[in-house]
Amino acid sequence: MAYEDAKADVKKTMREADNKARETWRRADGEESLSDKVANTGDDIRTGLGNAGDDIRAEADKIHTDVDRDDV
Repeated sequence: MAYEDAKADVKKTMREADNKARETWRRADGEESLSDKVANTGDDIRTGLGNAGDDIRAEADKIHTDVDRDDV
């Protein structure tokens, strides 16, 4: 499972870097409008859900592996 864990970590890092870049780009004009704040919130939600999905998949894989070991 080390490969899957490493892949999830890379995906999480990439999501967060992309999110930070978008926020920085939105602040480039010197002010943060309401639409910028809404967009940043949407990005944060999307990032959080993506990371949560990866965590759920990792836990489900661990449970599946444990069940397979019990069957042997």
